[in-house]
Amino acid sequence: MRHLLLALPFALLPLAAQAHEHSHDHDHDHAHDSLGAHEHGVASLNVALDGKLLELQLESPAMNLVGFEHAAKSDADKAKVAAAKKELEQPLQLFALASGDCKATEVELESPLFGDADHDHDHDHDHHPHEGEHSDIQAHYRFECANANELKQLDLGELFKRFPATEKIQVQLIGPSGQQGVELTPAQPRLSF
Repeated sequence: MRHLLLALPFALLPLAAQAHEHSHDHDHDHAHDSLGAHEHGVASLNVALDGKLLELQLESPAMNLVGFEHAAKSDADKAKVAAAKKELEQPLQLFALASGDCKATEVELESPLFGDADHDHDHDHDHHPHEGEHSDIQAHYRFECANANELKQLDLGELFKRFPATEKIQVQLIGPSGQQGVELTPAQPRLSF
């Protein structure tokens, strides 16, 4: 199933490119702006539903989830990182999937803020100083849904509520009715499968 998520960005590239072109009516200060640009307030979510398996892959600037992107040094910052990690480790609380009787079978979180960066991480950033200013958080979730055919929508309302600095989420979905790309916001947090 993981191969399905890896293919998702390429399959939906035309949709993402249209959304990216549309977003140029606001100010950008990144000269290296690209399809996967780091933008505070904006996250991306890839969703793949194949039979009874549902995979979600969330990528967000750390600023949206913890309020900063630097390494946590103070006790207050460490507490914010720990709280965000704890929230992200409970996907059934963040994504309303009750109608599908889904159980999380895999949860993977990755971010330099969680202390899982490799030893060469800082060295790599010496060659790209601008990139060193940004930290992202990636979360990968796999669910087995006993009643996958009952899944009619994905509701991100709770995710927006728990992480209020997240203003919009660019969603790319592959499901039983094909592929689609949509932008979700706190005012419109639901996506139909």
